[in-house]
Amino acid sequence: MDVKLQDFADKAVKYAEQSGVQYCDARAEQQERKSALIEKNSVEYVRTNDDRGIGIRTIKDNVWNFCSITNPKTFEQIKDAIDNSLKSSKSNNRNKIKLYPNLANKSKVNYLVIKKPELEDIIKIGLEADKTISEIPKIIKSIVNPWFTINSKYFVNTEGSEILQNFTDTVIDMIATAHNSGITQSVNITEGGRGGLEQLTNKNKIQKSAKEIAVKASQLTLAKPVKEENSTVVMNPDFVSLLTHEILGHPSEADRVLGKEMAWAGGAWWKNKLGEKIGSENLNVFDDPTMKESLGWYQFDDEGIETKKTTLVENGVLKNHMQNRETSMDFDSIPTGNMRATNYRFIPLIRMACTCIGNGDRDVNEIIKEVKHGYLISNMKIPSIDMKRYNWSISCQYAQRIENGEITNLLRDVIVMGTAPKFFESIDACGNDFTVRPITNCGKGDPMQSMIMGNGGPTIRGNATVKSVN
Repeated sequence: MDVKLQDFADKAVKYAEQSGVQYCDARAEQQERKSALIEKNSVEYVRTNDDRGIGIRTIKDNVWNFCSITNPKTFEQIKDAIDNSLKSSKSNNRNKIKLYPNLANKSKVNYLVIKKPELEDIIKIGLEADKTISEIPKIIKSIVNPWFTINSKYFVNTEGSEILQNFTDTVIDMIATAHNSGITQSVNITEGGRGGLEQLTNKNKIQKSAKEIAVKASQLTLAKPVKEENSTVVMNPDFVSLLTHEILGHPSEADRVLGKEMAWAGGAWWKNKLGEKIGSENLNVFDDPTMKESLGWYQFDDEGIETKKTTLVENGVLKNHMQNRETSMDFDSIPTGNMRATNYRFIPLIRMACTCIGNGDRDVNEIIKEVKHGYLISNMKIPSIDMKRYNWSISCQYAQRIENGEITNLLRDVIVMGTAPKFFESIDACGNDFTVRPITNCGKGDPMQSMIMGNGGPTIRGNATVKSVN
Protein backbone atom coordinates (compact mmCIF):
# COMPACT_ATOMS: atom_id res chain seq x y z
CA MET A 1 0.00 0.00 0.00
CA ASP A 2 1.27 3.43 -0.92
CA VAL A 3 2.20 5.16 2.33
CA LYS A 4 0.80 8.49 1.15
CA LEU A 5 -2.55 6.96 0.20
CA GLN A 6 -2.81 5.23 3.57
CA ASP A 7 -1.97 8.48 5.33
CA PHE A 8 -4.70 10.27 3.37
CA ALA A 9 -7.22 7.68 4.60
CA ASP A 10 -6.19 8.22 8.22
CA LYS A 11 -6.46 11.98 7.83
CA ALA A 12 -9.83 11.70 6.06
CA VAL A 13 -11.36 9.90 9.03
CA LYS A 14 -9.98 12.46 11.49
CA TYR A 15 -11.18 15.36 9.35
CA ALA A 16 -14.67 13.90 9.04
CA GLU A 17 -14.80 13.35 12.79
CA GLN A 18 -13.84 16.98 13.37
CA SER A 19 -16.64 17.95 10.98
CA GLY A 20 -19.21 16.49 13.35
CA VAL A 21 -20.07 13.15 11.78
CA GLN A 22 -21.53 10.35 13.88
CA TYR A 23 -19.34 7.80 12.12
CA CYS A 24 -16.77 7.59 9.32
CA ASP A 25 -14.74 4.92 7.59
CA ALA A 26 -12.32 5.13 4.69
CA ARG A 27 -11.01 2.52 2.25
CA ALA A 28 -7.72 3.27 0.51
CA GLU A 29 -7.22 0.83 -2.33
CA GLN A 30 -4.75 0.24 -5.12
CA GLN A 31 -4.86 -2.42 -7.81
CA GLU A 32 -2.59 -3.51 -10.62
CA ARG A 33 -4.42 -5.52 -13.29
CA LYS A 34 -2.88 -7.27 -16.30
CA SER A 35 -4.72 -9.37 -18.86
CA ALA A 36 -4.42 -10.80 -22.35
CA LEU A 37 -6.88 -11.97 -25.00
CA ILE A 38 -5.76 -14.93 -27.08
CA GLU A 39 -7.45 -16.22 -30.23
CA LYS A 40 -6.27 -18.49 -33.04
CA ASN A 41 -2.94 -19.10 -31.34
CA SER A 42 -2.05 -15.42 -31.21
CA VAL A 43 -2.27 -12.62 -28.67
CA GLU A 44 -4.97 -10.21 -29.82
CA TYR A 45 -4.16 -7.61 -27.18
CA VAL A 46 -2.63 -7.04 -23.77
CA ARG A 47 -4.13 -4.69 -21.21
CA THR A 48 -2.57 -3.21 -18.10
CA ASN A 49 -4.26 -0.93 -15.61
CA ASP A 50 -3.19 0.68 -12.36
CA ASP A 51 -5.93 2.11 -10.17
CA ARG A 52 -5.76 3.80 -6.79
CA GLY A 53 -8.07 5.92 -4.69
CA ILE A 54 -10.10 6.36 -1.51
CA GLY A 55 -13.78 5.78 -0.72
CA ILE A 56 -15.21 7.52 2.37
CA ARG A 57 -18.48 6.70 4.17
CA THR A 58 -19.98 8.93 6.82
CA ILE A 59 -23.12 9.18 8.91
CA LYS A 60 -24.24 12.72 9.64
CA ASP A 61 -27.68 13.91 10.71
CA ASN A 62 -28.74 10.27 10.62
CA VAL A 63 -27.99 9.89 6.90
CA TRP A 64 -25.37 7.83 5.09
CA ASN A 65 -23.07 9.84 2.82
CA PHE A 66 -20.39 8.59 0.45
CA CYS A 67 -17.68 10.10 -1.71
CA SER A 68 -14.66 8.74 -3.56
CA ILE A 69 -11.48 10.28 -4.95
CA THR A 70 -9.38 8.67 -7.67
CA ASN A 71 -5.62 9.08 -7.35
CA PRO A 72 -5.67 12.02 -4.93
CA LYS A 73 -2.62 14.25 -5.11
CA THR A 74 -3.31 16.49 -2.11
CA PHE A 75 -5.33 16.23 1.06
CA GLU A 76 -7.23 19.36 0.00
CA GLN A 77 -8.93 17.25 -2.70
CA ILE A 78 -10.11 14.83 -0.05
CA LYS A 79 -11.32 17.58 2.27
CA ASP A 80 -13.31 19.13 -0.60
CA ALA A 81 -14.90 15.78 -1.42
CA ILE A 82 -15.89 15.21 2.21
CA ASP A 83 -17.26 18.74 2.54
CA ASN A 84 -19.36 18.41 -0.62
CA SER A 85 -20.66 15.04 0.53
CA LEU A 86 -21.70 16.39 3.93
CA LYS A 87 -23.36 19.46 2.40
CA SER A 88 -25.79 17.20 0.57
CA SER A 89 -26.75 15.43 3.79
CA LYS A 90 -30.31 16.12 4.92
CA SER A 91 -31.59 15.26 8.37
CA ASN A 92 -33.68 12.13 8.69
CA ASN A 93 -35.77 12.22 11.84
CA ARG A 94 -37.74 9.05 11.13
CA ASN A 95 -35.22 6.28 11.71
CA LYS A 96 -32.01 6.52 13.65
CA ILE A 97 -29.14 4.60 12.08
CA LYS A 98 -27.89 2.00 14.53
CA LEU A 99 -24.71 0.02 13.96
CA TYR A 100 -23.89 -3.23 15.70
CA PRO A 101 -21.03 -2.56 18.15
CA ASN A 102 -17.67 -3.66 16.82
CA LEU A 103 -14.31 -3.85 18.54
CA ALA A 104 -11.46 -1.98 16.91
CA ASN A 105 -9.44 -4.34 14.75
CA LYS A 106 -5.82 -3.60 13.97
CA SER A 107 -4.32 -6.13 11.61
CA LYS A 108 -2.17 -6.69 8.53
CA VAL A 109 -3.04 -9.71 6.38
CA ASN A 110 -0.91 -10.99 3.49
CA TYR A 111 -2.79 -13.71 1.63
CA LEU A 112 -0.73 -16.64 0.37
CA VAL A 113 1.03 -16.22 -2.98
CA ILE A 114 3.43 -19.03 -3.81
CA LYS A 115 4.53 -17.59 -7.16
CA LYS A 116 3.87 -14.01 -8.16
CA PRO A 117 2.14 -13.92 -11.57
CA GLU A 118 3.74 -12.08 -14.46
CA LEU A 119 2.19 -11.12 -17.79
CA GLU A 120 4.52 -13.37 -19.80
CA ASP A 121 3.60 -16.33 -17.56
CA ILE A 122 -0.15 -16.05 -18.03
CA ILE A 123 0.26 -15.44 -21.78
CA LYS A 124 2.29 -18.66 -22.08
CA ILE A 125 -0.41 -20.59 -20.20
CA GLY A 126 -3.09 -18.98 -22.35
CA LEU A 127 -1.36 -19.87 -25.61
CA GLU A 128 -0.96 -23.49 -24.49
CA ALA A 129 -4.66 -23.65 -23.59
CA ASP A 130 -5.65 -22.09 -26.92
CA LYS A 131 -3.54 -24.69 -28.76
CA THR A 132 -5.14 -27.54 -26.80
CA ILE A 133 -8.64 -26.30 -27.64
CA SER A 134 -7.90 -25.65 -31.32
CA GLU A 135 -6.50 -29.14 -31.93
CA ILE A 136 -9.84 -30.84 -31.22
CA PRO A 137 -11.90 -31.71 -34.36
CA LYS A 138 -14.82 -29.44 -35.27
CA ILE A 139 -13.48 -26.53 -33.16
CA ILE A 140 -13.80 -23.31 -35.15
CA LYS A 141 -12.95 -20.75 -32.47
CA SER A 142 -11.08 -20.54 -29.19
CA ILE A 143 -11.09 -17.54 -26.86
CA VAL A 144 -8.74 -17.53 -23.88
CA ASN A 145 -8.52 -14.62 -21.43
CA PRO A 146 -5.95 -14.99 -18.63
CA TRP A 147 -5.69 -12.15 -16.09
CA PHE A 148 -4.47 -11.28 -12.64
CA THR A 149 -4.82 -8.46 -10.13
CA ILE A 150 -2.46 -7.47 -7.33
CA ASN A 151 -4.43 -5.68 -4.64
CA SER A 152 -3.84 -3.71 -1.46
CA LYS A 153 -6.73 -2.48 0.68
CA TYR A 154 -6.53 -0.36 3.84
CA PHE A 155 -9.56 0.20 6.09
CA VAL A 156 -9.72 2.76 8.88
CA ASN A 157 -12.66 4.11 10.88
CA THR A 158 -13.57 6.43 13.74
CA GLU A 159 -13.82 3.44 16.10
CA GLY A 160 -10.10 2.76 15.89
CA SER A 161 -9.87 -0.02 13.30
CA GLU A 162 -6.81 -0.07 11.05
CA ILE A 163 -6.74 -3.06 8.69
CA LEU A 164 -4.40 -3.67 5.76
CA GLN A 165 -5.06 -6.62 3.43
CA ASN A 166 -2.81 -7.58 0.48
CA PHE A 167 -3.99 -10.23 -1.96
CA THR A 168 -3.60 -11.48 -5.52
CA ASP A 169 -6.22 -13.03 -7.80
CA THR A 170 -5.19 -15.14 -10.80
CA VAL A 171 -7.85 -16.34 -13.24
CA ILE A 172 -8.32 -17.66 -16.77
CA ASP A 173 -11.55 -17.67 -18.83
CA MET A 174 -11.78 -20.11 -21.75
CA ILE A 175 -14.39 -20.63 -24.47
CA ALA A 176 -14.40 -23.41 -27.08
CA THR A 177 -16.78 -23.16 -30.05
CA ALA A 178 -17.45 -26.05 -32.43
CA HIS A 179 -19.46 -26.25 -35.67
CA ASN A 180 -20.73 -29.22 -37.62
CA SER A 181 -23.57 -29.66 -40.14
CA GLY A 182 -25.19 -26.33 -39.32
CA ILE A 183 -24.99 -26.77 -35.54
CA THR A 184 -22.78 -24.46 -33.47
CA GLN A 185 -22.06 -25.17 -29.81
CA SER A 186 -19.90 -23.36 -27.24
CA VAL A 187 -18.64 -24.56 -23.88
CA ASN A 188 -16.80 -22.29 -21.43
CA ILE A 189 -15.09 -22.50 -18.09
CA THR A 190 -13.38 -20.21 -15.60
CA GLU A 191 -10.49 -21.44 -13.47
CA GLY A 192 -8.36 -19.76 -10.82
CA GLY A 193 -8.66 -18.24 -7.38
CA ARG A 194 -7.07 -16.07 -4.73
CA GLY A 195 -3.34 -16.65 -4.93
CA GLY A 196 -0.50 -16.50 -7.41
CA LEU A 197 0.41 -18.33 -10.59
CA GLU A 198 -0.04 -21.63 -8.78
CA GLN A 199 -3.79 -21.13 -9.21
CA LEU A 200 -3.29 -21.90 -12.92
CA THR A 201 -0.40 -24.36 -12.85
CA ASN A 202 -1.30 -26.84 -10.09
CA LYS A 203 -2.03 -30.40 -11.33
CA ASN A 204 -2.04 -29.32 -14.99
CA LYS A 205 -5.57 -28.05 -14.29
CA ILE A 206 -5.81 -25.55 -17.15
CA GLN A 207 -4.79 -27.94 -19.90
CA LYS A 208 -7.22 -30.55 -18.61
CA SER A 209 -10.07 -28.02 -18.52
CA ALA A 210 -9.17 -26.70 -21.99
CA LYS A 211 -9.34 -30.18 -23.48
CA GLU A 212 -12.56 -31.04 -21.65
CA ILE A 213 -14.49 -28.01 -22.91
CA ALA A 214 -13.20 -28.49 -26.47
CA VAL A 215 -14.12 -32.17 -26.58
CA LYS A 216 -17.54 -31.47 -25.13
CA ALA A 217 -18.24 -28.61 -27.57
CA SER A 218 -17.30 -30.91 -30.45
CA GLN A 219 -19.51 -33.72 -29.16
CA LEU A 220 -22.46 -31.36 -28.67
CA THR A 221 -22.66 -30.64 -32.40
CA LEU A 222 -23.95 -34.22 -32.74
CA ALA A 223 -26.24 -34.10 -29.70
CA LYS A 224 -30.03 -33.75 -29.73
CA PRO A 225 -32.27 -31.29 -27.85
CA VAL A 226 -34.59 -32.52 -25.10
CA LYS A 227 -38.38 -32.74 -24.95
CA GLU A 228 -39.96 -30.81 -22.09
CA GLU A 229 -40.83 -32.85 -19.01
CA ASN A 230 -40.78 -32.77 -15.24
CA SER A 231 -38.22 -35.29 -14.12
CA THR A 232 -35.51 -36.35 -11.70
CA VAL A 233 -32.37 -34.26 -12.18
CA VAL A 234 -28.88 -34.98 -10.92
CA MET A 235 -26.85 -31.74 -10.96
CA ASN A 236 -23.05 -31.70 -11.00
CA PRO A 237 -21.13 -29.34 -8.66
CA ASP A 238 -20.39 -26.77 -11.38
CA PHE A 239 -24.11 -26.35 -12.15
CA VAL A 240 -24.93 -26.42 -8.43
CA SER A 241 -22.57 -23.48 -7.86
CA LEU A 242 -24.68 -21.19 -10.07
CA LEU A 243 -27.93 -22.59 -8.69
CA THR A 244 -26.64 -21.84 -5.17
CA HIS A 245 -25.60 -18.35 -6.23
CA GLU A 246 -28.95 -17.42 -7.76
CA ILE A 247 -31.64 -19.03 -5.60
CA LEU A 248 -29.86 -19.41 -2.25
CA GLY A 249 -27.10 -16.79 -2.06
CA HIS A 250 -28.82 -13.67 -3.34
CA PRO A 251 -32.03 -14.06 -1.31
CA SER A 252 -29.87 -14.61 1.79
CA GLU A 253 -28.50 -11.04 1.59
CA ALA A 254 -30.34 -9.17 4.36
CA ASP A 255 -30.67 -5.88 2.47
CA ARG A 256 -32.69 -7.75 -0.18
CA VAL A 257 -34.81 -9.44 2.48
CA LEU A 258 -35.62 -6.02 3.95
CA GLY A 259 -36.38 -4.59 0.50
CA LYS A 260 -33.57 -2.03 0.83
CA GLU A 261 -31.69 -3.30 -2.23
CA MET A 262 -34.05 -4.35 -5.01
CA ALA A 263 -31.89 -3.17 -7.92
CA TRP A 264 -30.42 -5.61 -10.44
CA ALA A 265 -30.92 -8.86 -8.54
CA GLY A 266 -34.21 -8.43 -6.68
CA GLY A 267 -35.53 -9.32 -3.25
CA ALA A 268 -36.20 -12.55 -1.36
CA TRP A 269 -39.26 -14.82 -1.37
CA TRP A 270 -38.49 -16.11 2.13
CA LYS A 271 -38.89 -12.78 3.90
CA ASN A 272 -40.16 -13.33 7.49
CA LYS A 273 -39.44 -17.07 7.24
CA LEU A 274 -36.44 -17.35 9.58
CA GLY A 275 -36.81 -20.50 11.64
CA GLU A 276 -39.17 -22.07 9.12
CA LYS A 277 -38.62 -25.13 6.95
CA ILE A 278 -37.91 -24.06 3.36
CA GLY A 279 -36.44 -27.30 1.98
CA SER A 280 -35.75 -30.96 2.63
CA GLU A 281 -33.57 -32.11 5.52
CA ASN A 282 -30.82 -32.78 2.95
CA LEU A 283 -30.43 -29.05 2.25
CA ASN A 284 -27.65 -27.33 4.18
CA VAL A 285 -26.28 -23.97 3.04
CA PHE A 286 -23.47 -21.81 4.35
CA ASP A 287 -21.40 -18.77 3.45
CA ASP A 288 -17.72 -18.93 4.35
CA PRO A 289 -15.22 -16.12 3.60
CA THR A 290 -12.50 -18.17 5.29
CA MET A 291 -12.35 -20.77 2.48
CA LYS A 292 -8.74 -20.41 1.39
CA GLU A 293 -7.88 -19.78 -2.27
CA SER A 294 -11.49 -19.13 -3.32
CA LEU A 295 -12.24 -15.73 -4.86
CA GLY A 296 -14.40 -15.08 -1.80
CA TRP A 297 -11.58 -15.53 0.72
CA TYR A 298 -10.94 -12.57 3.03
CA GLN A 299 -10.41 -12.02 6.74
CA PHE A 300 -12.08 -8.62 7.15
CA ASP A 301 -14.94 -7.14 5.15
CA ASP A 302 -15.37 -3.51 4.09
CA GLU A 303 -16.84 -2.58 7.49
CA GLY A 304 -13.85 -3.99 9.35
CA ILE A 305 -15.81 -7.04 10.55
CA GLU A 306 -13.73 -10.18 11.01
CA THR A 307 -15.19 -13.04 9.01
CA LYS A 308 -16.37 -16.53 9.92
CA LYS A 309 -18.51 -19.30 8.48
CA THR A 310 -22.25 -18.53 8.64
CA THR A 311 -24.94 -21.22 8.52
CA LEU A 312 -27.81 -20.01 6.33
CA VAL A 313 -29.92 -23.18 6.03
CA GLU A 314 -29.63 -26.19 8.33
CA ASN A 315 -31.44 -29.44 7.52
CA GLY A 316 -33.92 -27.49 5.43
CA VAL A 317 -34.60 -24.79 8.05
CA LEU A 318 -33.79 -21.15 7.25
CA LYS A 319 -31.42 -20.07 10.04
CA ASN A 320 -29.84 -16.76 9.08
CA HIS A 321 -29.19 -14.13 6.45
CA MET A 322 -25.94 -12.42 5.51
CA GLN A 323 -25.84 -9.29 7.66
CA ASN A 324 -24.01 -5.98 7.88
CA ARG A 325 -23.69 -3.84 11.00
CA GLU A 326 -26.97 -2.07 10.26
CA THR A 327 -29.21 -4.96 9.17
CA SER A 328 -28.03 -7.13 12.08
CA MET A 329 -29.74 -4.64 14.39
CA ASP A 330 -33.01 -5.15 12.49
CA PHE A 331 -32.75 -8.93 12.80
CA ASP A 332 -31.37 -8.99 16.35
CA SER A 333 -28.43 -10.90 14.92
CA ILE A 334 -24.70 -10.28 14.46
CA PRO A 335 -22.79 -9.02 11.40
CA THR A 336 -21.55 -11.88 9.22
CA GLY A 337 -18.67 -10.10 7.45
CA ASN A 338 -20.37 -9.85 4.05
CA MET A 339 -20.19 -6.09 3.44
CA ARG A 340 -18.14 -5.54 0.27
CA ALA A 341 -17.67 -3.06 -2.56
CA THR A 342 -16.19 -3.67 -6.01
CA ASN A 343 -13.60 -1.02 -5.21
CA TYR A 344 -13.15 2.34 -3.52
CA ARG A 345 -15.47 4.04 -6.04
CA PHE A 346 -18.55 2.33 -4.58
CA ILE A 347 -20.31 2.18 -1.25
CA PRO A 348 -20.25 -1.38 0.20
CA LEU A 349 -23.26 -3.69 -0.13
CA ILE A 350 -24.07 -7.05 1.44
CA ARG A 351 -22.49 -9.61 -0.89
CA MET A 352 -21.86 -13.32 -0.94
CA ALA A 353 -18.31 -14.41 -0.14
CA CYS A 354 -18.23 -18.16 -0.73
CA THR A 355 -21.80 -19.47 -0.57
CA CYS A 356 -22.24 -23.23 -0.93
CA ILE A 357 -24.60 -26.13 -0.46
CA GLY A 358 -23.01 -28.45 2.07
CA ASN A 359 -22.00 -31.90 0.89
CA GLY A 360 -23.63 -35.11 2.03
CA ASP A 361 -22.43 -38.68 2.46
CA ARG A 362 -23.77 -40.28 -0.70
CA ASP A 363 -21.56 -41.82 -3.40
CA VAL A 364 -22.21 -39.97 -6.66
CA ASN A 365 -22.34 -43.16 -8.74
CA GLU A 366 -24.96 -44.56 -6.38
CA ILE A 367 -27.03 -41.39 -6.66
CA ILE A 368 -27.10 -41.86 -10.44
CA LYS A 369 -27.71 -45.64 -10.30
CA GLU A 370 -30.90 -45.11 -8.28
CA VAL A 371 -32.47 -42.99 -11.07
CA LYS A 372 -34.82 -44.98 -13.28
CA HIS A 373 -35.41 -42.08 -15.67
CA GLY A 374 -33.90 -38.62 -15.43
CA TYR A 375 -31.11 -36.29 -16.47
CA LEU A 376 -27.53 -35.52 -15.45
CA ILE A 377 -27.22 -31.72 -15.63
CA SER A 378 -23.68 -30.43 -16.09
CA ASN A 379 -21.99 -27.03 -15.86
CA MET A 380 -23.49 -23.60 -15.45
CA LYS A 381 -24.55 -21.36 -18.30
CA ILE A 382 -27.19 -18.59 -18.17
CA PRO A 383 -29.65 -17.88 -15.31
CA SER A 384 -33.06 -16.24 -15.48
CA ILE A 385 -34.57 -15.59 -12.05
CA ASP A 386 -37.55 -13.51 -10.94
CA MET A 387 -37.19 -10.54 -8.60
CA LYS A 388 -38.03 -12.56 -5.49
CA ARG A 389 -35.74 -15.49 -6.43
CA TYR A 390 -38.85 -17.72 -6.42
CA ASN A 391 -39.22 -18.81 -10.05
CA TRP A 392 -35.94 -19.81 -11.64
CA SER A 393 -34.53 -21.21 -14.86
CA ILE A 394 -30.87 -21.93 -15.54
CA SER A 395 -29.44 -23.31 -18.76
CA CYS A 396 -26.68 -25.87 -18.58
CA GLN A 397 -23.78 -26.34 -20.95
CA TYR A 398 -24.79 -29.95 -21.57
CA ALA A 399 -26.95 -32.72 -20.16
CA GLN A 400 -27.13 -36.49 -20.43
CA ARG A 401 -30.12 -38.77 -20.18
CA ILE A 402 -30.19 -41.32 -17.35
CA GLU A 403 -32.03 -44.58 -18.06
CA ASN A 404 -32.20 -47.38 -15.49
CA GLY A 405 -29.22 -45.96 -13.62
CA GLU A 406 -27.03 -45.62 -16.72
CA ILE A 407 -25.85 -42.39 -18.32
CA THR A 408 -26.83 -42.47 -22.01
CA ASN A 409 -27.46 -39.81 -24.70
CA LEU A 410 -25.72 -36.43 -24.70
CA LEU A 411 -28.19 -33.52 -24.95
CA ARG A 412 -27.68 -29.90 -25.97
CA ASP A 413 -29.42 -26.55 -25.35
CA VAL A 414 -31.07 -27.69 -22.11
CA ILE A 415 -32.77 -25.41 -19.58
CA VAL A 416 -33.70 -26.52 -16.05
CA MET A 417 -36.69 -24.79 -14.42
CA GLY A 418 -38.48 -24.80 -11.10
CA THR A 419 -39.75 -22.85 -8.13
CA ALA A 420 -37.42 -22.43 -5.17
CA PRO A 421 -39.53 -24.04 -2.40
CA LYS A 422 -40.71 -26.97 -4.50
CA PHE A 423 -37.21 -27.73 -5.76
CA PHE A 424 -35.59 -27.39 -2.33
CA GLU A 425 -38.15 -29.78 -0.86
CA SER A 426 -37.43 -32.31 -3.63
CA ILE A 427 -33.71 -32.63 -2.86
CA ASP A 428 -33.30 -36.23 -1.67
CA ALA A 429 -29.53 -36.80 -2.03
CA CYS A 430 -26.30 -34.83 -1.73
CA GLY A 431 -23.01 -36.35 -2.85
CA ASN A 432 -19.85 -36.76 -0.83
CA ASP A 433 -18.03 -34.70 -3.46
CA PHE A 434 -17.62 -30.92 -3.13
CA THR A 435 -16.30 -28.22 -5.46
CA VAL A 436 -15.99 -24.44 -5.19
CA ARG A 437 -16.09 -22.57 -8.49
CA PRO A 438 -14.80 -19.03 -9.20
CA ILE A 439 -17.52 -16.49 -10.01
CA THR A 440 -16.16 -13.30 -11.58
CA ASN A 441 -19.17 -11.25 -12.70
CA CYS A 442 -21.92 -11.06 -10.08
CA GLY A 443 -23.92 -7.85 -10.45
CA LYS A 444 -25.79 -6.00 -7.72
CA GLY A 445 -26.68 -2.44 -6.80
CA ASP A 446 -27.51 0.85 -8.49
CA PRO A 447 -25.09 1.91 -9.81
CA MET A 448 -24.34 -1.73 -10.57
CA GLN A 449 -21.27 -3.26 -8.96
CA SER A 450 -19.62 -6.35 -10.41
CA MET A 451 -18.10 -8.61 -7.75
CA ILE A 452 -15.95 -11.74 -7.63
CA MET A 453 -16.69 -14.59 -5.22
CA GLY A 454 -16.84 -18.34 -4.81
CA ASN A 455 -19.87 -20.61 -5.04
CA GLY A 456 -20.09 -24.36 -4.83
CA GLY A 457 -21.48 -27.56 -3.51
CA PRO A 458 -21.73 -31.29 -4.19
CA THR A 459 -23.66 -33.33 -6.72
CA ILE A 460 -27.34 -33.07 -5.72
CA ARG A 461 -30.52 -34.85 -6.82
CA GLY A 462 -33.96 -33.36 -6.98
CA ASN A 463 -36.94 -32.80 -9.24
CA ALA A 464 -37.34 -30.04 -11.86
CA THR A 465 -38.56 -29.34 -15.37
CA VAL A 466 -36.16 -29.78 -18.27
CA LYS A 467 -36.75 -28.31 -21.71
CA SER A 468 -34.89 -27.25 -24.83
CA VAL A 469 -33.75 -23.64 -25.36
CA ASN A 470 -35.39 -23.67 -28.80
